[in-house]
Amino acid sequence: MTALCYEIVAVVPAAGVGARMKADKPKQYLTIQGKSILEHTLNVLLTHPAVSRVILAVAKEDPYLPTLPITQHPKIQIVEGGETRAESVLNGLRAISHPSRTRVLVHDAARPCLRHTELDQLLNIDDENGAILALPAIDTIKRADSFKQIAETQDRNFIWLAQTPQYFRADLLIQALERAEQQGFVVTDEASAMELAGFRPHLVEGVSSNIKVTRPEDLALAEFYLGKQKK
Repeated sequence: MTALCYEIVAVVPAAGVGARMKADKPKQYLTIQGKSILEHTLNVLLTHPAVSRVILAVAKEDPYLPTLPITQHPKIQIVEGGETRAESVLNGLRAISHPSRTRVLVHDAARPCLRHTELDQLLNIDDENGAILALPAIDTIKRADSFKQIAETQDRNFIWLAQTPQYFRADLLIQALERAEQQGFVVTDEASAMELAGFRPHLVEGVSSNIKVTRPEDLALAEFYLGKQKK
């Protein structure tokens, strides 16, 4: 069965507060080039021809969301997020009518520099294991102990830095996230839940410009990359 037999839906968890940004609002609502980070992120997904719908999971009574005209887009569906990323993603997935016939792209709200080029490469993976965008490590990797001293140096040839989107069959991802929740497993990305369920997601090499805006200095970098894309 090819990807064309499936509906492709994007889920964007956007209920977080982004404490590390030390800003007066959640980081997804900070502006770059006159638009919020969230608007840039949603626009990339909405303009891709393969994506039929975008499910946006936001905090209850989010005061910033109504100020964004893009949320009125007919392809956007808004659901209430949870206290954790995994809960927000699950709430989004449960809004899908036919999860067994749907493939889902889970993408960080604060990754506004995604390009269709990398998205196309990810969508080419036709496998129940699913796939994620990721970067091979280029720095020497040190594993620390509890005292922040080096415990060992790891072989970077086998180390990849996970990005989003992460691409899975919706029904399998729902089952994996529910199982992880039942086992008390802390899910930091969707692939980790799939791994726990016995799957081996593919790694699709992405690009360094697909940054997640996390710290104040990331804003300038995201603005630079978005400017290059416009040119």
